Amino acid sequence: MRGSGERIGILGGTFDPPHVGHIVAAVGVRHVLSLHRVLVTPANIPWQKRGVRDVTPIADRLAMTRAAFADLEGIEVSTVELDRGGDTYTVDTLIALQEARPDDEHWLIVGSDVARQLDTWHRPDVVRSLTRMVVYERPGSVGARPPASWPFELVDLPLIDVSSTDIRDRVRRGEPIDGLVPPSVADIVRRRGLYREVAA
Repeated sequence: MRGSGERIGILGGTFDPPHVGHIVAAVGVRHVLSLHRVLVTPANIPWQKRGVRDVTPIADRLAMTRAAFADLEGIEVSTVELDRGGDTYTVDTLIALQEARPDDEHWLIVGSDVARQLDTWHRPDVVRSLTRMVVYERPGSVGARPPASWPFELVDLPLIDVSSTDIRDRVRRGEPIDGLVPPSVADIVRRRGLYREVAA
């Protein structure tokens, strides 16, 4: 497709908090597709969450994301969306990455829960033209696929039954989150007192 560039995976998300399912997705897709790198891109202001719930400040989410993916070969946390500021749209991230390294080939990694919503994204036609889609199964949406106009590759990964919503709820109830997030993330959650208060 493109000559001398790298094959780059992109795993975006709110990461509120990042959990073992995110790690399995990044590491697993990189291995299966022989990608050079996977960029993990925390959303600055996730527009789809607006009016739905309060999102933890980006400084906390970035710290947790860096902790979660530290020392994993070929996995890098990118601040491209934070650096740009404002609302986070995947199309803007893809454009920025392509402009910075036009020879790279980009693979956008999404769970099946997100895949069926791709037509609701900002400028979906441009997103589709700039990247190749990679889908992995998520609990509660096994078998869900992108709309017919979206070519995609399905990657078979272990089905990890964990969600950021459940983790936040467990913290609010005073329940342990061991095994659901890396110890370094659990430590940040504890030290910073995250998720203790129920949003008004």
